[in-house]
Amino acid sequence: MGNSVSFTIYGEPKGKGRPRVSVRKCKNPDGSDRTFSQAYTPKETVSYENLVKTEYRLQCGEFIFPDKKMLDMRIQAFYPIPKSASKKQRERMINHEVRPTKKPDSDNIIKIIADSLNKLAYHDDSQIVDVMFRKFYAEKPRVTVTIIGLED
Repeated sequence: MGNSVSFTIYGEPKGKGRPRVSVRKCKNPDGSDRTFSQAYTPKETVSYENLVKTEYRLQCGEFIFPDKKMLDMRIQAFYPIPKSASKKQRERMINHEVRPTKKPDSDNIIKIIADSLNKLAYHDDSQIVDVMFRKFYAEKPRVTVTIIGLED
């Protein structure tokens, strides 16, 4: 595996969800009300992060880039072809003549992948100095990730 690793996350591309906030009320020891809020990560985001980690471990094993190594991350997101697409439109989508302009946004997909791989593929996603992101349509939705260690 040396200087690069590649793996695939099967299924529809997902983006990092915004943190949610719950507000709770409780009583202070003196009987007065106290309100506090707590931020949490949406379940769908946690599930997808776990899927990314699982696929990385299955396909790349225990490989981890050295601390401080500069990294180039390349992500290709393959979205499902809409059932409503005509035969002609479907063909154009498969041939990458028509590409997705729908959510999730590229930045949210990059974020969920990069965050998921912290302490697993690399020490910290701050090591990523280059990112290439591309969206396509495909018969089988998936996200492919390649991480390349750059020369010092």
